[in-house]
Amino acid sequence: MAAISNDWLGPMSEEFKKPYYRKLYETVKHEYETREVYPAPDDIFNAFAFTPLKDVKVVILGQDPYHEPGQAHGLCFSVRPEVDTPPSLVNIYKELHEDCGCYIPNNGYLKKWADQGVLLLNTVLTVRAHAAHSHKDIGWEAFTDAAIRVLNEQDRPMVFILWGKPAQMKKAMLNNPAHLILEAPHPSPLSAYRGFFGSRPFSRTNKFLTAHGLAPIDWQIENIGE
Repeated sequence: MAAISNDWLGPMSEEFKKPYYRKLYETVKHEYETREVYPAPDDIFNAFAFTPLKDVKVVILGQDPYHEPGQAHGLCFSVRPEVDTPPSLVNIYKELHEDCGCYIPNNGYLKKWADQGVLLLNTVLTVRAHAAHSHKDIGWEAFTDAAIRVLNEQDRPMVFILWGKPAQMKKAMLNNPAHLILEAPHPSPLSAYRGFFGSRPFSRTNKFLTAHGLAPIDWQIENIGE
């Protein structure tokens, strides 16, 4: 696993020394040696690498990585440019179009969001091929909970976007009055019509950021190859 090397390392360094993390490391190492696991080892901590702690303005919490070949690359809901856009992200784009007028792009690569301070964090950071939630409860939740606690301690304007029950279970950890929490059903085809559509998270986020003197997020993902 590639190490965290930016300003996340300081507040997260104690986690790497704890017994649960040593066990987690050995479990994940064995999984990569004996199974097909996603994302690639060097991509596991991309959410932290692409969005330094000092730059975080928005947090979108996902569950676990995509579990089909070529999809996962360490940012929740995102896929690399050449990969078909997954159904949940299609629905995110539909809501973004209705909310902010952004056109629906031909790819699902969300690094542009990460580069602007949107932390795209899954609560579980690895998964076996073709087996959703297969690395649930092996220790990742303790690690990402620690990251959420670090974020909660940041006394500056920040938006947490919690889609679906697993993400919303983290709400109890979020009690900083400087932060805005937005909740809605998950954007998956199974639940998007239960209130995700029409929740307007993107414009509400930008309204909050601009009200606190911060630059809004440019949510438009551009087409590639045109």
